[in-house]
Amino acid sequence: MLAKVNSCAVIGLHGEIVEVEVDISTYGLPRFDIVGLPDTAVQEAKERVRSGIRNSGHQFPNSRITVNLAPADLRKEGPSYDLPIAVGILIASGQVPEPFTNSVFLGELSLDGRVRHTHGILPMVGLARERGFNTVFVPEADAGEASLVEGLEVIPVPSLALLSAHLRGIDPLEPFVSSHRLDPSRGQPADGVDFRHIRGQEHVKRALEVAAAGGHNLIMVGPPGSGKTLLARAMPTILPHMTTDEALEVTKIYSVAGMLPSDTPLIHARPFRAPHHTISHAGLVGGGRQPRPGEITLSHRGVLFLDELPEFAHAVLESIRQPVEDRVVTVSRAQGNVTFPANFMLVSAMNP
Repeated sequence: MLAKVNSCAVIGLHGEIVEVEVDISTYGLPRFDIVGLPDTAVQEAKERVRSGIRNSGHQFPNSRITVNLAPADLRKEGPSYDLPIAVGILIASGQVPEPFTNSVFLGELSLDGRVRHTHGILPMVGLARERGFNTVFVPEADAGEASLVEGLEVIPVPSLALLSAHLRGIDPLEPFVSSHRLDPSRGQPADGVDFRHIRGQEHVKRALEVAAAGGHNLIMVGPPGSGKTLLARAMPTILPHMTTDEALEVTKIYSVAGMLPSDTPLIHARPFRAPHHTISHAGLVGGGRQPRPGEITLSHRGVLFLDELPEFAHAVLESIRQPVEDRVVTVSRAQGNVTFPANFMLVSAMNP
């Protein structure tokens, strides 16, 4: 029997719908194959899915199981396909019925069947809404993040057993109702430092105010201990509050990077990033075999602080020249090009 379940992949900061096709055949020896350019984490899903189904009170089919992740030419990575693969196997084996709604399933399975947190929920749920889906099944820990996208029914899934009971109509799961207000003005001072608490250095504070008002970049030159780092850390507190669209944009970046705090579905405060001078080119600009956001993207809509500026490698400093001008950075790899936003305020400091 053939079953089809919808899921998502993250490419850069954007999503792509992935159709998980599960075929269970009685011909041939028992086998479990996953095809469609899966990476190691997706290949290892076979063991998580097998144990998760058995420990959830269901029977894992002793047959030839083939899972295809379409489109087949798109590289699949990460454990977010565990839940759709498990649901597809349960549907194909006749243990649960197909969902009545046009649904998307996202989540990683543990060996006991619990559904774990998954990175990149926000861009994937946003894509599901754009493509006309009306229901998303997400890990219970990520329901608050998914609810930031309006126009979708978000179903928090604690475990595979409870999801199975929901699909069979035995014990329906309640849709998530968000009590979180989209109020970016709630931003908190970075690291507990507030500009109004700094005394003295009036001429430097005036320069910071002018730079903040005009969105200018800034370099501070002064002896050690004169307060350059403290002033830089207080910089986000005199910047305007982020709009709702800006807050969602920053939250999407941190969600994809796996840096979104579990208790904060929406980032309110403007980012402040202060990488060490030993950072690599890929760490600052972004990169990797599957490109990930770098520090200049993590500081989008906020402040990038380069302390001890002369200590940074020449090639690293040269690599941020174009992003400072264009407000975006394009990372080129053999698999293709990925463009990340990089609209940040550059603040640097150095000794005389």
